[in-house]
Amino acid sequence: MEELRARGWEVHPFGQGAYPTAIQAALQATNSPLRHLPDVIAARGTTVVTIDAKTSMCSRASGRYAISTKCLLAGLQFTGLNAPVPLYYVFGDLTVLTPADVMHHSGYGQLHSSGSYYLVSTRQAYRFDDLFGQPVEVGHLSATHSLRQAAS
Repeated sequence: MEELRARGWEVHPFGQGAYPTAIQAALQATNSPLRHLPDVIAARGTTVVTIDAKTSMCSRASGRYAISTKCLLAGLQFTGLNAPVPLYYVFGDLTVLTPADVMHHSGYGQLHSSGSYYLVSTRQAYRFDDLFGQPVEVGHLSATHSLRQAAS
C-alpha cells in the first residue's frame, strides 16, 4: 500500500483484511471465493486496480512464490466479473503478474505435482514501476525513499 501511495495512488484495504477478526475466522472455515478477494483496491485519476499481495510465500531455495490453485481460480473469476478493473499479484520483489499470466504462461507459473498450488517465477514479470509509475518526488527525495527512511 505504501508503494502505491508513494506513486500517487489512493489506496484502501479490500477483501479479508478489511473485515473484522470474527468474519475473517468464519471465512477461513469455508471454501468461498470470498476468502481470496484482493487485498487492496487503488485508484489514480480514473484508473482503478486491485492488488493481491503475494509477499510471504517465497521459497528460499528456488526463489519462486507459491499461489494456491483455489486462490488462482478465484482470481480468474474475480477478473472476469470485474472487467475492466484488473487484478494484479504483487510479489515481495516488487514484480507483478496477473492470474492469467500465472496460469497460462509456463514461463511464470508451474502447477505443482500435487495440483494444490502453482510455483511462480518472477524473473520475467512486469516491474512495479512500469505498471504503477515512478515514486512522486518530494523535494529532491522520492516518497518511497522518505517512507523507507521513516521506517528505519
